[in-house]
Amino acid sequence: MDVQTDEFRAYVEARGPALLRTACRLTGNPMDAEDLLQSALAKTYLAWDRIQDRAALDGYVRRAMVNINISWWRRRKLEEYPAEELPEPPAAPHAGHEHAYELLEQALDRLPERMRAAVVLRYYEDMTEPEIAKTLGISVGTVKSTVSRAMAKLRGELVVPAQRRA
Repeated sequence: MDVQTDEFRAYVEARGPALLRTACRLTGNPMDAEDLLQSALAKTYLAWDRIQDRAALDGYVRRAMVNINISWWRRRKLEEYPAEELPEPPAAPHAGHEHAYELLEQALDRLPERMRAAVVLRYYEDMTEPEIAKTLGISVGTVKSTVSRAMAKLRGELVVPAQRRA
């Protein structure tokens, strides 16, 4: 094994779980998240000798995951077709605090790709708005409005069902 491979292996062992959590939030599916992370790490390995700032590796991998996920999303065929009538929403089960995390995960999964990515990077990865803007390739203003709209959607989905249960 050469030094490059050893450094890369150490990086993946140390940061792999955190990066996989980010990939799960981006894709909304654990299986797709594994594929996404593997693809991003393959690109990172190929560029390993060109990455001078090792402190920026997480940003490089996250950016690769976002780009790959967007590419996959654009290539995906339309699997759902519009219907004449909307189906009835499923009844929200009586959820205590133990189910709050699950409800949040489901609400995150229903967000559009860009909104989900912005919320994940902001609140799960604790990135600043300029960092998110750079990672997603959008302006800081777009980050602010996207996160604001996403949070409003999440509040609407999570607060209204809780009020119905009360």
